[in-house]
Amino acid sequence: MTEELHSYAGGVVTEPSRRTVIVSSMASDSHTWNLVYLELLVGELGFDVVNLGACVPDELLETECLSRRPAMLVLSSVNGHGHQDGLRVIQRLRTFPELRAMPVVIGGKLGVGGALSAEETAQLLLAGFDAVFDDQQGAASFRRFAATLSAGVTQVEA
Repeated sequence: MTEELHSYAGGVVTEPSRRTVIVSSMASDSHTWNLVYLELLVGELGFDVVNLGACVPDELLETECLSRRPAMLVLSSVNGHGHQDGLRVIQRLRTFPELRAMPVVIGGKLGVGGALSAEETAQLLLAGFDAVFDDQQGAASFRRFAATLSAGVTQVEA
């Protein structure tokens, strides 16, 4: 973590810089309102936010995560293909040793037939997601998860 130096009454005070979180959709999802909401929410939680936007190719997610080394990657889906796209994306991200410990969460409308089953949620967690947030949960469980990042906890069951 980098630090900023500030002059204070003739002395120098170091302050840790804010940690970065990447917010993104996946390749098949063209929705953006959810990403704007998440950008504002994550910013309120004290993180700097990089919003990659809609229809993000897997390769761009990989490149951004490798170059920025975020405190967390937040993937959002509105089109209902989050389960399918999420499995593909997390399997690719976890192949990089540098990204294996990076917290990655997914949320939104993850299935075209409504809420995911317990089995489908377990598939996402077993594939490498640290948490799964169904669109019916609201923001409270996500806020609790994000708070664990400050405490150094990297895996929590949602």
